[in-house]
Amino acid sequence: MNWFTDPLSFEFMRHAVLVAVLMGILCPVVGSYLIVQRMGLLGDVIAHAVLPGLAIAFYLGIDIFLGAFISGTLSTLIIAWIQSQSRVKIDAAMALVFSGFLALGILLITVLESKLDLHSFLFGDILSVTTRDVVRTLMITLFILLCVRLFYKELLFYTFNPLGAQAMGLPVNLINIGLVSAITLTIIASMQAVGVVLVVSLLIGPAITAYLLVKELHQMMGLGAIFGIFSSVAGMYISYYLNVPSGAAIVLTVSGLFILALLFSPSQGILTRPEANSPRSILQKFKQWKQ
Repeated sequence: MNWFTDPLSFEFMRHAVLVAVLMGILCPVVGSYLIVQRMGLLGDVIAHAVLPGLAIAFYLGIDIFLGAFISGTLSTLIIAWIQSQSRVKIDAAMALVFSGFLALGILLITVLESKLDLHSFLFGDILSVTTRDVVRTLMITLFILLCVRLFYKELLFYTFNPLGAQAMGLPVNLINIGLVSAITLTIIASMQAVGVVLVVSLLIGPAITAYLLVKELHQMMGLGAIFGIFSSVAGMYISYYLNVPSGAAIVLTVSGLFILALLFSPSQGILTRPEANSPRSILQKFKQWKQ
């Protein structure tokens, strides 16, 4: 067991593993709502939309995570405004806001001559987390998980049937703002672990892997959290022993688990679902291969 305990003798590694575990739990829970709403791209939009807020907050000398939260939330409000005030579809609005905020962030960093470490925010630096970072991540995780537990039924109803939720008198606008805030906070908490470029994989990957194996939302969240914890911790140890970037190692582990589920899921696996092994299916695959 020395291979497991030796890295934990270093304080920076203990902090990194703690943050990785917290992210492994939080990201799949929030990401499950994105998946069932078919809004996975929104996570990518918010992840890149925080850049202008980071640049401005760093220039003003205030908490950069506060700037990131404001910028990320503003991007989702702009998307909703474009969709409600025009014929533009939501996917096009998200693509436009994504590129616009990213370009604005890069421009502000250049114009303001900011010494913001752009590389660490784009690709993550989990080995540099401090005790303060661990406490902040823990607080964000507990707060979001508590909100999900308290309002699970309302969130479940809104997620699968927003029109029905509105007809029943639920505050759908408030619920939507709450979900957006939870996504933004999750992305902000994950930035230091894997960076904004890779955060979407941690947000979506474990949850969508669980989606291939279970049918209920709460099961998806629980199994996704297990996959998230395993991927995060395994990625940290791969990073430690192979001397590779930790964020990339975590994301590749997430991707590996997804590929296994995609191929071997008992009910939906490409190689294991019942119709996959029928004679007609095998014959069709053979004909497609010959063509």
